[in-house]
Amino acid sequence: MQEKTTSVVAASAVEGLNIHKGKNKILRYNTTCTNPITIDEGDLEDNIRFYAVPGVKTAYIRDKPHMNIGTIGHVDHGKTTLTAAITKSKKQFKFVNFLVLSGKNNSVYRSYEEIDAAPEERKRGITINAAVVDYSTSNRHYAHTDCPGHADYIKNMITGANQMECAILVVAATDGTMPQTREHLLLAKQIGIERLVVFINKADVADPEMLELVELEVRDTLKHYGFDGDNTPINRDPKMGIEKIEELLDAIDSVPMPKREKDKPFLLPIEHVFTITGRGTVVTGRIERGILKLQSPIEIIGYSQTLKSTVTGIEMFHQLLDQAEPGDQVGILMRGVKRDEVRRGQFVVEPKSMSIHDYVQCQVSFLVLVFYNTSCKYASK
Repeated sequence: MQEKTTSVVAASAVEGLNIHKGKNKILRYNTTCTNPITIDEGDLEDNIRFYAVPGVKTAYIRDKPHMNIGTIGHVDHGKTTLTAAITKSKKQFKFVNFLVLSGKNNSVYRSYEEIDAAPEERKRGITINAAVVDYSTSNRHYAHTDCPGHADYIKNMITGANQMECAILVVAATDGTMPQTREHLLLAKQIGIERLVVFINKADVADPEMLELVELEVRDTLKHYGFDGDNTPINRDPKMGIEKIEELLDAIDSVPMPKREKDKPFLLPIEHVFTITGRGTVVTGRIERGILKLQSPIEIIGYSQTLKSTVTGIEMFHQLLDQAEPGDQVGILMRGVKRDEVRRGQFVVEPKSMSIHDYVQCQVSFLVLVFYNTSCKYASK
């Protein structure tokens, strides 16, 4: 049984954020591309975050353990702002009044506008699609999924949270726990996320007495949804800046690493599918178990069909991999597979390790959410 870990950090996610409108940078890399690619118009979303640009031959160096984390919480509580703040490099801090990641980390800054890059997201000022960024601390490499908080996009939140092994719950000190705070905690528990870190945002503009009440409310809410609320350390000091981000990252670094099943047959649930013109079809997702190497034979199963292929490329966050391991969020380039032959919900597996069945015997639990003003209750059947 995996150990439950919950930590809480109080801070303000931004000290004076000044966002300027700019061009939509679809290809998010800081290197000159010698061989530009074309991605089909319908596949733009966030898929390219996994698969590197041809011509940029940077190899991924696995010198640290990899972990998948992300931000969840109510809409407008500061999830995307916190995500952008974590990725900002220390050398840029003296020019921009913004929270940053420690300068000892090799991270690429992703601005608020780059994370919420879709036109509708910019127009409405909210996150709609789950976006993924990566960064490193001195101890680990992280893939960070920023989930939408709006109730209308809860299915996108579930898709993003399903990739996480640890969640950062963002709670605004000015509001406390809100409907989507509770809903996200409930869904995180149902998905199987056991490890949690809580970041209390906007602490600098909240009344000190309010901070104390928010702490008590957060503890009670965590306990209600099966997380460790009693032993959660909460820092109510409303400081801002690098120190608080580093404190948050230290809390994340202290979360135990999940067990990796490297010795089992390879399995990857497909999250997205897209095409790179002139190269082939790419599927993305998080590896659940097993090892995948270049030129390995694979099968794509699901929806009453089985396709055979060979892995011709593996990449993660614009970097090349010779071998992918459990927990890696990767893009897999496959030989001889057409875009319309593959879709989300299928699985990439080691040949003959799994088979398709038309009937299955199981016990199903239905989760019913009922909201009364700001109160959320649920029941399982």
